[in-house]
Amino acid sequence: MEMTAAERLVVFALILCVPAVPSGRAFAEELPEIIQQIRPGVVAVGTVQPMRRPPAAFLGTGFAVDDGRLVATNAHVIPEKLDTARKETLAVFVGRGQEVEAREAQVTAEDRDHDLVLLQIQGPPLPPLRLSERRVREGEAVAFTGFPIGMILGLYPVTHRGIISSVTLDVIPSLSARQLDRVAIQKLKNASEVYQLDATAYPGNSGSPVYDPDTGVVIGILNKVLVREGKERVLERPTGISYAVPIRHAIALIEKAGRRH
Repeated sequence: MEMTAAERLVVFALILCVPAVPSGRAFAEELPEIIQQIRPGVVAVGTVQPMRRPPAAFLGTGFAVDDGRLVATNAHVIPEKLDTARKETLAVFVGRGQEVEAREAQVTAEDRDHDLVLLQIQGPPLPPLRLSERRVREGEAVAFTGFPIGMILGLYPVTHRGIISSVTLDVIPSLSARQLDRVAIQKLKNASEVYQLDATAYPGNSGSPVYDPDTGVVIGILNKVLVREGKERVLERPTGISYAVPIRHAIALIEKAGRRH
């Protein structure tokens, strides 16, 4: 039966009143799929010493890049010296839960100014993460996956979400001119851009990939966590402020090492 003009008007009004599906719902549906793609390429970084109990020591997070045989992580994650007399070696830990494989690794390139190193790993390649030098805007959503509490409960990657709260410099400004000595002035001159995140991270997250939650493309590497009351309290009372190095520095390091990205 054909509707009257009045009935058609009522139906049209009802259609206009139906709310649109919020973008957050699409975000929530896509992120689990992105995590599944990201997770196989995220590894723990540490050392192995056969006579130590336990033999594995966790130091931070890293992720596969280039051909899958390179791992990017923070320079501060890598120990300055290994106990070679006791056969301590640098390693990445691949897998999940209690089923973890340790693979020997070696530093193949480093950029101490931006807290970055590349590790050459043994064994078959891992799924490399995609990298992008695109311009990052304040307010855009990000996610990062890593190991905030290491291997205490087994190797289980953890994902956090947040936004780019600020694009800032990697120095803390002095409160007064009296605090600006020669060293402080030099640091200001050499300061580089970093991303401040409003996301909770922990020291074990150092080296985690920071990526676009809609695409999984990496835009930064987590490298600092603002600690308010000392490392012993960071798990209990995290600040919710962390920092990431733009991925362009890792791309430059890969190219300097003669690799693609």
